[in-house]
Amino acid sequence: MNAVAAIVWFDLKRFWASPLRILFGLTQPLLYLFVLGAALRSGTYAEIGGYQAYIFPGVIGLSLMFTAISAAIGIVHDRQTGLLNALLVSPVRRVDIALGKIGSGALIAWLQALLLLPFSPTIGIGVTAPRLALLVAAMAFAALVFSALGLALALPFRSVIVFPVVSNTLLLPMFFLSGGLYPLDLAPDWVRAAAALDPAAYGVDLMRGVLSMQFAIAPSRSIAALAACLVVAGALVVRGVGRRDA
Repeated sequence: MNAVAAIVWFDLKRFWASPLRILFGLTQPLLYLFVLGAALRSGTYAEIGGYQAYIFPGVIGLSLMFTAISAAIGIVHDRQTGLLNALLVSPVRRVDIALGKIGSGALIAWLQALLLLPFSPTIGIGVTAPRLALLVAAMAFAALVFSALGLALALPFRSVIVFPVVSNTLLLPMFFLSGGLYPLDLAPDWVRAAAALDPAAYGVDLMRGVLSMQFAIAPSRSIAALAACLVVAGALVVRGVGRRDA
């Protein structure tokens, strides 16, 4: 456990050492929230305060996904510089390496997304303390899932140049299928079928349900789907970390 904490602390220090990364990490979510959200205000979403309030959980999900994937690039860099191989030849178990990397990516994504919460009153979202606690917990759970998925995706790559191109190609469809910008009930059948395979759809609905107390997907189903993704992706990370030639 000390090894896991040390890996998390090392990656966290590397994250905080780049304030511009934190600042620009807010740019895309805030553009969706205040530019797209203001342009597409609609009474359709009046039950939770308007379109900006509707997309707020989706914007949080966007921040969690993109930050977790950005953090996952670090393991590709660590392999290129030899740091990952140094960990593998040390007494640290590969399970601990995987847990440390998943934990650090999740913590970084969670902290980045927390910076969006102070903007909620500006778009008419009033959050009580119990709901805020549930939202923060849902964000942490989703962050773990996205971190594990990001690392599982990153580990087969050897280049920090190629991986971002591939990850962005996958991330945008995941976000648009998540229901973050529109109700999936209004989407065609094939979109809803694809969304059922999208972990982001379960994470976004869980966070939206906590805020509005209206779940499009049963919370138990969302939690089970996210937990299954975490287990599968986590196993892939453990296996991928142990590949000395990867």
